[in-house]
Parts: sequence; C-alpha cells; structure tokens
Amino acid sequence: MDWGFPPYKWKYSAPFKIFPRTFFENKVQENKERRELEKSLEESTVPGPLPLMPLPPPPPPAKKKGQKQGLKDTLTEKPIIPPEPVEPVLCGSMAIGAVSLAVAKTSAVLGSNPLYINIALLKHPQEQPTKLTIPSLMVSLVSCGKSSPGKLNLMKEVICIPHPGLTVKQGVEMLMEIQKQINKTIEMPPPPKTEPKKGHNGGKRGQQLITGKMSHLGCLTITYDTIEQPLLLIQGICANLGLELGTNLHLAINCAAHELMDYSKGKYEVMTGTHKTAAEMVDLYVDLIGKFPSIIAIIDPFRKEDAEQWDSIYNALGSRCYIIAGSASKSISKLLEDGNISIPKSSGLIIKHTNQTTMSDLVEITNLIDSKKHIAIFGSAEGESSDGSLADLAVGLGVRFIKLGGLSRGERVTKYNRLFTIEEELVQNGTLGFNEGYTFLDLNKDDDTAAESREAAAEVARMLRVPPQPIFPAEAGEESAKA
Repeated sequence: MDWGFPPYKWKYSAPFKIFPRTFFENKVQENKERRELEKSLEESTVPGPLPLMPLPPPPPPAKKKGQKQGLKDTLTEKPIIPPEPVEPVLCGSMAIGAVSLAVAKTSAVLGSNPLYINIALLKHPQEQPTKLTIPSLMVSLVSCGKSSPGKLNLMKEVICIPHPGLTVKQGVEMLMEIQKQINKTIEMPPPPKTEPKKGHNGGKRGQQLITGKMSHLGCLTITYDTIEQPLLLIQGICANLGLELGTNLHLAINCAAHELMDYSKGKYEVMTGTHKTAAEMVDLYVDLIGKFPSIIAIIDPFRKEDAEQWDSIYNALGSRCYIIAGSASKSISKLLEDGNISIPKSSGLIIKHTNQTTMSDLVEITNLIDSKKHIAIFGSAEGESSDGSLADLAVGLGVRFIKLGGLSRGERVTKYNRLFTIEEELVQNGTLGFNEGYTFLDLNKDDDTAAESREAAAEVARMLRVPPQPIFPAEAGEESAKA
C-alpha cells in the first residue's frame, strides 16, 4: 500500500557518533528555552524583593600597643582558587556509550573479527596494523587515601607496574604473590606489648598494628600514618621474594589530590592534622621521588585548578617520572572540543569509556594524545560491570597502560582474563608487539631534541628487549622450602 510518504535514504556514520548527541542537545536546548520562558512570565507577574543595602566592610584589626610590623602584615597569602563547577551531563545521554559499544561489537561479530581488531581498524583505517601490543598493567595493591582508617590520606592507590618485558600472565602471577604476602602481613598477630611505665597506658606503646579491609578498588585499605610506610612494606616484600623495585617492577601513586583539599584552610590535608600548601606539595613530591626512585608515575598530584603547581612539578620531575592527569583532566568531549590536552601540564591522561563516550571519541582522543607526545592510560569507570570489552578497547586503541584496579572482585578479574586471552591469540597469530621501556620525555624541549631523546630511548629498549630474570613466586617458594 502506498502511504504517500517520500522514500527515506539512510546514511551511515561512525558508530552512534552524531545522531544521539545532536538529538539530546536539541532536547536540552528546548527544555532550557521553556524554563527561561516560564521564568520570565513569573518575574513579570511577581514583584521582586527590595534591593538590599551592602554591608559596610569590617574595620581593620586594631594594632596592639608596642607591636611591630611583621611579615604577615606585609605579605598576604594567595587565596585558594575555588573548585570548577562540574561539567554538565546531557539529559538522556546515558545510553550513548552503551549503544556505540554495542554497534562496535555487532560489527565485529558480523565481520568474524575480535573486537580489538575492529577498534584497531577504526584507529588505522588505511591499513591494518601488523603488530598489536598489550598495554602495561597498572595494578592497585594497597589504599591509604582519605577514606582509610589511618592518618595517611595522600595515597589513594599504591600501584605496581610489572616490567614491560613480562607477559600479562607473568606480571599478574608476580603481583598476586606480592598481594598474598601483604595479606599475611596484615593477618600477623600484634607484636607483644612493652612493659607499661607508671602513669602511662602500655597499650599505646610498641609497634603499630597493621589492619586492612578490601576496598571498592579491589585492593586492601591499610591503616598507616606516614607516607613512607606503604612503600617500605612493598619494598620489603619484594626483597623477600627476590624482586627488585625499579628493575622487575615499578611503582605509581594515585594521590587523588582533589579529595584532600581543606577549603577552610586553603591547604591539602596529606595526613590527619597535617596540612600543606600547594607549593609545599611540590617539595614533598620531589623529596618522595628522591627517596623512592622506583616510582615512575604520580597521578593527580594536585587539583586541576592549581595550574601553576602542575607546571612546577612537571618542570621538577617530568624527566624522572610520568605526571598523569586523571580526575584533574577534562571530559573527553570537552578535550576534543578544545583540541588542547596541555592544561594542566602533564605527561599523559587517563581516559575512560563513560556513558557519553562513543568509539569514535576514544579513537580521536588517543590520536590527539599521540600527536602531542603524551601517554594514554585506559582506566575503568565507576560502577563498572563484568564486561571484558574494556580490555579489547585498550589493545585496539594502542594505549600505553591499562588501569583496572586491584586483583580482586569479579568485574576486574573478568578483564584480566580477557587480557590473557587476547595475548594468547596475538602470540598464536604472530602479531604480538613488544612494549618499549619506560622513557620520560621533557616536553619543554624543542621537537628535534625530543625526537632524538625518543629515538635513543627506543634503541636502548630494543637492546634490552629481554627482561632481567626475576625469581618468580614459585621459584622463591621452592628456595625458601629448601632453606
């Protein structure tokens, strides 16, 4: 039957890239115009309140008799920059990311390809890459952040990074053994109490009892009071297992500085009762890297509003470790809109597949990060599911690191298992590429100098393609049993 409608011609676009966002943006604009119209009608009928007279400024404090002019009278503290407003979320846009991923999965099934191959073809449309690399793991082992029971707030995540020459399975086995030793340390009985002195509570004396519980990050939340304690714990366990920090594995710290700011004081509360200004935090990080050179990445050392301190820490440590912007970075859509990833100044960004992010957005942002000589870290979003597709996205996009949290909880174990499967497939097909060593480029240098440094680092990485032989957990257990 002819209904009298003209025929409609369908047009193909990238997976759910344009239509949904434009649709929801139009809906948001319509709602905004409707609310403005209703507000104008209310204002025209309801008389407004009388204007309030501004209060007079408070008088300056009286100077005490005989008081001399001091430093506080001549220098005023720089006011803390208030937090930026949260980026608005398009109404009804929660399905964009899910639908885009579903379209990509369907395309992979119809083409009889794994999802990571289809994502790689999206990023390299001209030719299929001959080699694909598995991102280096960033695995959270302990948490000593703001929500931990101890005084230490600065380390929301203490992260271990296996040597890039190890396979994913070897790296996970090594980190599981370290995690097992951490669990044993926490389960140890408390040390004997020393003899109490008269008038003192003997229960407060002696060594601190280490306690812990599993966090939503998939790692243990540990009771610690100083910055060095969690790092010394992992360092000691690695030494007992025959592993060397800085050779067999490296460390990273997620500071989550936006959770530490005490706006009433204008300072970061790194430990309960211990506050530091943004300038003092730079000195703290420089001192920490000096004591523990095995730390190769610091995530969110400041709020995104402290741009001056981001410049300072990058200039001080950018040639020795990665300075990573996670929560301090803008959303992917905003980064693509601005075309600028240099604010705050960093070595790389953590990107996530959120509800508003399409596959095309992920391809574009990784291309932008690569063009700026930054590194990309693919992270897991809050409230994640037991879908292993995140591993496919990380491999197909060719990111440098993948950050899934700890080695516990089913939603994370699924993703690690998927990485095992992808690695085995690439080995069987002869398409597994090798990760280069961890090199830190100074983006303050000119392009020619930076390119020379990058080529020299790549040449060293090729020469050291075979990793040092560590004593793996099984071997360490056998040696200790013989002893």
